[in-house]
Amino acid sequence: MQILQFLSYFLIVSQFFHFSHADVGTAAQYSPPYLPTACYGDDQSQFPSSNLFAAAGDGIWDNGASCGRQYLVRCISASQPGTCAPDQTIQVKIVDYAPTALSSSSAQSATIVLSETAFGAVANIAVDSINIEFQHFFDSSCRV
Repeated sequence: MQILQFLSYFLIVSQFFHFSHADVGTAAQYSPPYLPTACYGDDQSQFPSSNLFAAAGDGIWDNGASCGRQYLVRCISASQPGTCAPDQTIQVKIVDYAPTALSSSSAQSATIVLSETAFGAVANIAVDSINIEFQHFFDSSCRV
């Protein structure tokens, strides 16, 4: 009987919480000019005031469905020791598609190409790319 109670409790609780996991990939950076973007054209309001935004690589582009998505990103390793900013996780908004971005990426085939500000927030040393852990951020205050 205790197993049934536990399962019932688990099913009720799981409806209120979204269990997710992080993926790993690579991040590069790109520099201005950032406009126009594949997601929002020349609209300046697309950029968060924090300047923490990114262009999606092929792996997360999803035929444009990634436009506006928010990701939590943290550096986990790089070719040079000490590159990653310790315990630093940032939230970025996807505003562009990396292969067609006006400014070229510092490394080809990156999962996410971060703005200069975003890349500098997670990496202490200027390198072409870093290894990252990232996950789609769901804002529980937004309901559709």
